[in-house]
Amino acid sequence: MQIALHIGANCTDDDRILKSLLKNAGSFSADGIKIPGPGKYRRLLRETIQNLNGAPPAANTRGILLDAIIDDDDASRVVLSNANFICIANRIFDRGIFYEQAESKLSALHLLFPEDDIEIFLALRNPATFLPVAFAESKADTPDAYLKGLHPTQIRWSDLVRRIQHMFPQTKLTVWCNEDTPLIWAEILRAISGVERDQKITGGFDLLASIMSDEGMNRFLNYLRSHPPKSEAQKRRVIAAFLDKYAVEDKIEETVDMPGMTDHMVEELSQIYENDVDFIEQLPGVTFIAP
Repeated sequence: MQIALHIGANCTDDDRILKSLLKNAGSFSADGIKIPGPGKYRRLLRETIQNLNGAPPAANTRGILLDAIIDDDDASRVVLSNANFICIANRIFDRGIFYEQAESKLSALHLLFPEDDIEIFLALRNPATFLPVAFAESKADTPDAYLKGLHPTQIRWSDLVRRIQHMFPQTKLTVWCNEDTPLIWAEILRAISGVERDQKITGGFDLLASIMSDEGMNRFLNYLRSHPPKSEAQKRRVIAAFLDKYAVEDKIEETVDMPGMTDHMVEELSQIYENDVDFIEQLPGVTFIAP
């Protein structure tokens, strides 16, 4: 069986991906693709992994877990989504390492489902906006205490990606930038669910509707009906054009508010992030969803 695991990252989509996928749970189920609700697996997997504490699971653990997560035996693919799978926000920089727990958590998952093909899906985010939000969620006293010795300019998503690849070379890894999600939302949903790229889905414009005015959304949908795009690239250009005119400013502007986060630091982190994304895009074995 295929297990598609969307691991966030933290402070990216606020469960919007899962909510959109759940709208398709009925139609996907007919094709053997199961989208269980988060209450069926998040706590269950977390507590199971904690209780194992690195030890191998009993032989029947996989079957017990799957019986609890999905309600039938004809599944060919199960989609699990949890932005806190690796850790909650206050532990992102444990021991001064960016997502220090990634290897242990993903190793435990592979031990729990040794017979299955696990695919990992990960959204990246500019550290200039990621750090302030994660720091606020962490309730840490100071940025230095939160980062545990790591300087913001040392944050590299490529380090996490390469560590995952090194530890699990057979695991398919799909990555995208959180900043691009309005343009690639439907493609992300199709990639995680495993359906064909041209299959019709519900919720493909959910994110767009949350950041565009009602007038703009109506005009956009009417335009698509009268001018059906001939390709994904053309559809993205249309989305970009309507966003440029009808986006709700306070829903797309990101406030950077963290002690020490100066304008110069924001520019420096953004440039580092841009270079890091370019590097990740070229990594062999990584599927990168770009606009």
